[in-house]
Amino acid sequence: MSVIDTAPAIRVRGLSKSYGDVHVLKGVDLDVAPGTIVALLGSNGAGKTTIVRILSTLLTATGGTAEVAGNDVAANSVHVRRSISVTGQFAAVDEALTGRENLVLIARLRHIPEPRRVADELLTRFSLTAAGDRPASTYSGGMRRRLDIAMSLVGDPAVIFLDEPTTGLDPQARIDVWEAVRELAASGTTILLTTQYLEEAENLADRIAILHDGRIIAEGTLAQLRALFPPATREYVERQPSLEEIFLTIVGSADATATETS
Repeated sequence: MSVIDTAPAIRVRGLSKSYGDVHVLKGVDLDVAPGTIVALLGSNGAGKTTIVRILSTLLTATGGTAEVAGNDVAANSVHVRRSISVTGQFAAVDEALTGRENLVLIARLRHIPEPRRVADELLTRFSLTAAGDRPASTYSGGMRRRLDIAMSLVGDPAVIFLDEPTTGLDPQARIDVWEAVRELAASGTTILLTTQYLEEAENLADRIAILHDGRIIAEGTLAQLRALFPPATREYVERQPSLEEIFLTIVGSADATATETS
């Protein structure tokens, strides 16, 4: 998909976050182009959720700058919040309400005109119309997650943060969520996706950034990251390295370099 607007939808420069002597982020630089999916990969504790919380104005950075939809997250937090939506690791649906009631509630909280029409459109978009009048407590994990993402779209935010959106889902539910994410990007929504599932990044992302020890240590398309490896060798078959192999090699090299210089 071609992107007309060349200004980044998300722009991060020198972002740092510390808690006393614990330095979680140590100078993160990252650009996300409008209408693209960027996957932020990293092990547990690498700082992925910290970045999302700073970009969504839920946490204050120690240093550096960050802009979302052209607004500084520190100086113009109100404007940032109007431009974004966040889906966390656990679905934020009210299980006592029906799927439709969850969507209507969010639309009313955001002062969106015709909340029932908005709810009906999103139920259709996420293939939840048949379940729309059932309590969300009866939904499968994949349905609940699709409803959660649908709720995040109320008000048509320009940027969506998906923080490990398929955690705990079975393979089929994960595939269903992947399809919903692809449709969002196809409609022009900018998505920053954090995940530990390397296959997820490989299937969804236009670009991939690897966060390790508080810094982005590699960033690019899957093809560009593969180019960091030696050319494929031909024995019986030609095999490209998987994203998992790329990730483990890059992280291992970074750890080895840190050990040598310490």
